[in-house]
Amino acid sequence: MNIEELKVIFRQRFDNDGVVYASPGRINLIGEHTDYNGGFVFPGAIDKGIFACIRLNGSDKVRAYSVDYESYSEFGLNEEDKPSEQWARYIFGVCREIRKRGYTVGGFDTVFFGNVPLGAGMSSSAALESTFAFALNDLFNLNIDKFELARIGQSTEHNYCGVKCGIMDQFASIFGKKGHLMRLNCATMEYEYFPFNPQGYKVVLLDTVVKHELASSAYNKRRASCENACAHIAAKHPEVKFLSDATMEMLNEVKNAIDEEDYMRAEYVIGEKQRVLDVCEALEKGDYDTVGDRMYGTHHGMSKLYEVSCEELDFLNDVAKECGVTGSRVMGGGFGGCTINLVKDELYDAFIDKANQQFIDKFGHEPKVYDVVISEGARKLE
Repeated sequence: MNIEELKVIFRQRFDNDGVVYASPGRINLIGEHTDYNGGFVFPGAIDKGIFACIRLNGSDKVRAYSVDYESYSEFGLNEEDKPSEQWARYIFGVCREIRKRGYTVGGFDTVFFGNVPLGAGMSSSAALESTFAFALNDLFNLNIDKFELARIGQSTEHNYCGVKCGIMDQFASIFGKKGHLMRLNCATMEYEYFPFNPQGYKVVLLDTVVKHELASSAYNKRRASCENACAHIAAKHPEVKFLSDATMEMLNEVKNAIDEEDYMRAEYVIGEKQRVLDVCEALEKGDYDTVGDRMYGTHHGMSKLYEVSCEELDFLNDVAKECGVTGSRVMGGGFGGCTINLVKDELYDAFIDKANQQFIDKFGHEPKVYDVVISEGARKLE
C-alpha cells in the first residue's frame, strides 16, 4: 500500500478527494516504563507510521474505513455513539477528547492504513491517535498546541481503549524530528533534541512475533505497584511527587512497608532514570560502549525486576551478547514484541544470521527484522 493507492481507495469509497496526513511509530532507545512514573524517556520517531486520507463531510457523522482490517465503521460524535470496532474507538476517542476540551469537531470521511508492525512495541496505536489529532486540528483550524495533541492521544488510550499509558508514545509521534532522539522529562514536559546518527553502527529491531496486549491487567498492575511504592515514600518525603523523584535510599526506608513485588518494580524504575541520563551523557561524547552497557542493564531490570520480558526476548538478548552486539534490550511495554539492538556494521550480518537460525531452532519460526531510520513526526503530506 502506498499514498497513491490510498487516495484511489478514498475516491472509490467517497467519490471525492481527501487530504493525506501521517504520523510515525516510535522506538525508545532507553527509558522504559518510566513515563507514567514521571521519569525520563528517550524516544525517536521512525519511518513507519499511519497514513490517513481525510475530507470533511459537513455532517455530524464519521465514516471510516481501515484498509488493514478491511473494516468499515460509521459513528456519531456523542458519547453514546461509541463504535463497536476496537480500531474505530481510537478515532472516536480523539474526536471526543477534542470536544471535551471545548473545541468544535464535525463529521469527516477517512480511509487509512499503517505500516507500523502491530504488536511489535512501536506504538501503532499512538501513531493512529496522533494522525487524527494532528489532522483534525489542521482541518478545523483549532490551533491546539502540540503538547495538547499528544495529551489528547493519551486521554484516548485512558478513556476509550483501557490502557493507562504514559505520554511518551504520543509525544514521540507528534514531536519527532529526522535524525534526532528526544529526551523528555515526563514530570515537567521539558524536552531536548539529541542528534542521533551513530557512525559505524546500525539500529535494528528483532521482532519475536509474540504479540503483547497492553490493555491486559499486567500493565495496569505494574503501574499500581509503582504508585503504591511512591505513596509510601511520599508519606516520609513530601517532595516526592513521582516515583522517579525517589532515590534507592528512600525506597529502602519503606522496604518493610511494601511487598516484595512493589519493591522490585520501584527498584527498576529508579535505576532506569539514571540509565537514561548516563546514555544522554555518553551520546554527547560518542561513547557507544556505555550506551550499550546501559541498554543491557535495562533489559536485565525489565526481565528480572519489572518482569515484563518473556522467554523469546531473553533469548534474543542472550544471542546479542554472544555475538558482541554493543547494546540490546526489550523495547516497549514488554510481554513480547521486539528487542532493540545497537550493532557495529561489521557484526550486523553475522548477528542477524545467528539470531534467525537459533530462534528458528528453538521456537520454530524466525524473528522479523526491522532496520530503523529516525524520521519526522506528525505532518500533512502535500
